[in-house]
Amino acid sequence: MKGQLLNDPVFGMAAGQFDRVADFLNLDQSVRERCKWPKRILTFSLPVHMDDGRTEVFFGYRVQHHLSRGPVKGGLRFHPKVNVGEVAALAMWMNWKCSLMGLPYGGGKGGITCDPNKLSMTEQERLTRRFAQEITPFIGPEIDVMAPDVGTNAQHMAWILDTYSTHTGRFVPEIVTGKPIELQGSEGRIQATGHGVSFLATRALNKLGLPVQGATVIVQGYGNVGSYAVETMSAYGMKVQGISDITGAIWNENGLDAEKLRAHVAQTGGVAGFESAESIDPDEMLLRECDVLVPAALERVITESNAPNLRCKILAEAANGPTTQPADAIIEERGDIFLIPDILCNAGGVTVSYFEWVQNLQRFHWTKTEVLTKLETKLEKAFENLLGFCDRHKCGTRLGALATGIKNVARVKKTRGLFP
Repeated sequence: MKGQLLNDPVFGMAAGQFDRVADFLNLDQSVRERCKWPKRILTFSLPVHMDDGRTEVFFGYRVQHHLSRGPVKGGLRFHPKVNVGEVAALAMWMNWKCSLMGLPYGGGKGGITCDPNKLSMTEQERLTRRFAQEITPFIGPEIDVMAPDVGTNAQHMAWILDTYSTHTGRFVPEIVTGKPIELQGSEGRIQATGHGVSFLATRALNKLGLPVQGATVIVQGYGNVGSYAVETMSAYGMKVQGISDITGAIWNENGLDAEKLRAHVAQTGGVAGFESAESIDPDEMLLRECDVLVPAALERVITESNAPNLRCKILAEAANGPTTQPADAIIEERGDIFLIPDILCNAGGVTVSYFEWVQNLQRFHWTKTEVLTKLETKLEKAFENLLGFCDRHKCGTRLGALATGIKNVARVKKTRGLFP
């Protein structure tokens, strides 16, 4: 399994980042090995009755990286390219993210190899419930708490909640987060990640002495995170000039209307063809001059090929692992880009998921204003702690964020010891 994971480029990237930080922290070998490898790797075959009468078998995965600090937390994604290496990498990054944010969780991630755009909602329901049924022995509010990710949403979480609750014989809202409000979901959860990205972008602008009002922004990806980042940044007075998704890229020098764009995407399925913008090349868009560049799509989009030509002042990593290690080295050597690393930049989602879990356990609910205020307080503290660490150790923000997260996990591992 080690070899299989290390041969996957995404897990290899996550493992390479870990090795660099472990050397930086001079971690003891025994703790180092225990921190690096996932505790559990679960694989499921999922037979599903399709609408046309045939039976198709899908494959699903769940990786629980560590439970040393609490139950694992992480999303479930539906995507054609999902594989066990990618899921293991995302679980590892989630582990360091929760540690960095001071959340009592380990990292988890799950995925099903499928194209949700080619499945009806009834087929998606059967697939989701089958996955929930298969994984029920390995999850629980104090073991593994799932949430939406790429290709899934609150409805998928509702199906998991119902399947698990039916199995246990009682209503268990704390088994998942990111679920519908009527099933005790949290106010503010749906926009939490995008809100956090936007808030941290304003803090970075403040640190650079740049005005928030009128700051120019380019966003790659217009899913849940990207769309809410666009709306929140626009509300802050920032000018979002370029946006791309799977349908193409659009540009308006004077800024795109966030409200009209959301309506256009709801009607057409993508940003392409938006009447108030011109069509441009998505790759070329990333290289245009801006104050804030937000990669909010999938992994490994900032590479050694385009990193030398980036013309942003701030790189706000809304996606997980959007920057490869060679690109990281280029950005660090350049020294003219303020990097908000992914494990901090997109931590708004898991932080509000934590708030949702706490509310469910207490059966007490907060308002949207309370939730987002608490989120900003947590992000502000983590941001300042990171900058302080980087200043003390004279390192970049990527290394600083990972080192902070890994150090906390390693300390817990060492204190708990190794059960014989």
